[in-house]
Amino acid sequence: MIRQLLKLTVLVFFLYSSLVSAQEANTTITSFNKAKKLLHNEVYFDHRFTLYCNATYEMDKSVNQPNGFHTDKHVKRSKRIEWEHVVPAEKFGRAFSEWRDGHAECVSSKGNAFKGRNCASKMNQDYRLMQADMYNLYPAIGAVNAMRSNYNFTMIDGEESDFGSCDMEIDSRKAEPPEIARGRIARTYLYMDARYPRYNMSKQTRQLMSAWNKMYPVSDWECERARRIEKVQGNRNAILSECYK
Repeated sequence: MIRQLLKLTVLVFFLYSSLVSAQEANTTITSFNKAKKLLHNEVYFDHRFTLYCNATYEMDKSVNQPNGFHTDKHVKRSKRIEWEHVVPAEKFGRAFSEWRDGHAECVSSKGNAFKGRNCASKMNQDYRLMQADMYNLYPAIGAVNAMRSNYNFTMIDGEESDFGSCDMEIDSRKAEPPEIARGRIARTYLYMDARYPRYNMSKQTRQLMSAWNKMYPVSDWECERARRIEKVQGNRNAILSECYK
């Protein structure tokens, strides 16, 4: 009887430990640059499509612009991909005092104090882990990344695409992504909100992301992407639990 109880205790502990491990946040990668390299070389190496415009790109990061794609802004950046924080770094960065107020050690070589992303990256490991979380990073045409900036996602009435055939709309510091991206965006927001206490979605954003999550199902690639990220980053995206059934 005692032996059976011990076995049961060990089993329960193992299951609990596995669950905690599966639900934890990024605890291994603290470098944003390293995260980008891992994504490029070990996650997207055979599936090089951008998030918003579904444009293909090469291993040298040059973009094959889709037919009808057009932009008058950030033209040079439109020729290459960049790694986009779907939940903008500013949205969670302001939870850190180093971002808001700076730090005594955040002083440039010229003696000028600085704050924001650079200071948070320099002084706070928790921020670095959030910034480098690969579940929140996607390839995007540089010009689209630049114009999306740190704007919230929403639905915009009556606007036209800012990028021709790529149906990404930006107006009044808001952005409406194409339908092909909405499910992935929603589940990224839900993941960041669930895994990082410092980031809290607004009620309005949560309602929109919950709706998009239901409207746009998980794809085979989204599951494969998650499995590849888990392999190199070490933590599972529990929002995508159906990928592990």
